[in-house]
Amino acid sequence: MIGAPALLVAVIAMSALASPIADYSERLDRLWDFDAPGASEGRFRAERARHPDGSREALEASTQIARALGLQRKFADADRVLNRVETSLDRAPARVRVRYLLERGRLRNSSGDRAAAAPLFEAALAAAGGDALPNAGYYRIDALHMLGIAAPPEAALAWNLKALDEAEKATDARSRAWRASLLNNLGWTMHDRGDHARALAYWQRALALREAAGDVERARIARWTVARGLRSLGRLDEAETIQRALASELDAVGAPDGYVFEEIAEIAVARGDARAAQPWAAKAYALLNKDADLRANAPARLARLARLADLHQ
Repeated sequence: MIGAPALLVAVIAMSALASPIADYSERLDRLWDFDAPGASEGRFRAERARHPDGSREALEASTQIARALGLQRKFADADRVLNRVETSLDRAPARVRVRYLLERGRLRNSSGDRAAAAPLFEAALAAAGGDALPNAGYYRIDALHMLGIAAPPEAALAWNLKALDEAEKATDARSRAWRASLLNNLGWTMHDRGDHARALAYWQRALALREAAGDVERARIARWTVARGLRSLGRLDEAETIQRALASELDAVGAPDGYVFEEIAEIAVARGDARAAQPWAAKAYALLNKDADLRANAPARLARLARLADLHQ
């Protein structure tokens, strides 16, 4: 989805890269399709079945089964998978502990318990200090980035900036690939603080990285976010031009996006034109009301769309 929340935009940083596979963790990560967690779960279960119980590979694959379950909001099932991993942590490489803690924390965060999530991400960061396997820096940045999401607002900015600093100093492509997602998150942190100009600057940097990487899908997400920043700055014509272009592109490939429609509606509202907003809000609601995460975490947002669409009149 174009306008996915920061956490869902951030987790897609684990995209497959063209570089040679240096470690099992990277090969495992290439099995992910974050837009299809159910299918991803099936691939991770098949991968888990290839390895003996208690092996590093079986345990690490299990952490990703748990993550896939969490993205399907099957939190109790995910915790049961991680409970089984936990019994073998003392005999496993540090990488398994890092990934176990990351996924336990993500489960707490996704279920709405940020207070419980943050200490788990701090523990993952500490565990990463003992990880001597390839890609260790990548998972350390993952822990920092999750702290930037789950930590209290007064601490989130510092964690995000530290994560970005490490990604920019990294010499491996996987760790450097975090930069665009981290810039996106920093933009949302600034936006939430009311500093819309700095938010836009971060988002423009993220867009430049997505475009330089030739990542069409994620560049669309970044364009949506830039347009969102422009709306907050009152630059409505520029924002609408971007959103309408996105709507046309996505329609052409048969992938209409409710978040794009929502933004076009909100731009009309910002102009004081409720009539123009109505059809876009109706199209947005029809798509976004199917999103279980949005229904669980942003009911007020959906209710606003319903009002703008006159669905409850």
